[in-house]
Amino acid sequence: MIVIGLTGSMAMGKTTVANMLRDMKGVAVHCSDEAVRDLYNNAEVIDLIRRRFPATFQKKTNSIDKKKLIGLLGRDHEAWDDLEEILHPYVRCAQQKFIRDQQSLGTSIAVLDIPLLFETGGEQRVDFTLCVSAPEFIQRQRIEARIRDGKVSEEDAAFRLSRQMPDAEKRARADFTIPTGTSIAETRKALEKTLAEIKKTMGGPSPGSCRFPPRAL
Repeated sequence: MIVIGLTGSMAMGKTTVANMLRDMKGVAVHCSDEAVRDLYNNAEVIDLIRRRFPATFQKKTNSIDKKKLIGLLGRDHEAWDDLEEILHPYVRCAQQKFIRDQQSLGTSIAVLDIPLLFETGGEQRVDFTLCVSAPEFIQRQRIEARIRDGKVSEEDAAFRLSRQMPDAEKRARADFTIPTGTSIAETRKALEKTLAEIKKTMGGPSPGSCRFPPRAL
């Protein structure tokens, strides 16, 4: 089985590409953001967040008030680092389980959708990396649209970008770049071509096989 790491900066179209991959036969996608959302129902994680950010704990429901947590974190890099230090090990465990499950199911390609793939050293845990990218002016247009729609503030968007590796560096480090600056059809065509190249490079592994030894997550 081939394991691919999918990444891309804010408003680059990573979600669109992930959905394309989900529609492809023999491909399964694990979303790190969805895994993080699930962790807020995990008793161990709730306790760890409570200890670090006690004001966010709701004793009545034994849960974390995520709105209060986000407000408390604000644009404090150190606080965000602390939260990620709590969450990331659990996300990696979820990724490892996903890979094991997909291998037992005979899936040909398992994709780990990881926004901070290179920032967290995630490229060491996959066979190939894909970076989703668009020209800077298109990224800016997309961000401005989100700001107008009230999905994010100008300040929060700038903060999120500050915590991400520059797009040029991601593209330089990735094995393949998937362009999203033109049409959906062109993006899909580029994605299909890239997957064909990856399969060819791997020598066409049969479903359920694994070309490389499993890597510890």
